[in-house]
Amino acid sequence: MKTEEFDKKFDDGEDVSEHLDFSKATRPGREQKRVNVDFPVWMIQSLDREAKRLGVPRQSVIKVWIADRLEHTHA
Repeated sequence: MKTEEFDKKFDDGEDVSEHLDFSKATRPGREQKRVNVDFPVWMIQSLDREAKRLGVPRQSVIKVWIADRLEHTHA
């Protein structure tokens, strides 16, 4: 299929997923990189309480809080 035909189908709202190879898809700027951070015990306990309250893993709380802070810092 030519690019123009694909673009027209997409623009017309047709399902073009059968023409895509999702096994090779990437999310630029969203790659994961592992980092190690040491926290005092009281912070871990507070994070764990908040994570339990929200029903999410500790890591999720940390990511959301850091993302929120970075958004407000760069706004």
